[in-house]
Amino acid sequence: MAESRFLVVRNDEEQYSIWSADRELPAGWHDTGFAGSREECLAHVDEVWTDMRPRSVREALS
Repeated sequence: MAESRFLVVRNDEEQYSIWSADRELPAGWHDTGFAGSREECLAHVDEVWTDMRPRSVREALS
């Protein structure tokens, strides 16, 4: 059985998630261009999502 493929997705607030590659993306989420196994995608999110605050909060505080 083939391993499931996932995409790393990001919304307009620059919050990250993973999404099954064979499903249509939900409204407001965009493909970041990274795909892989669930574990690979979660590791990538851990690497790139260094500030968990939504973009609007970061901008308001800067």
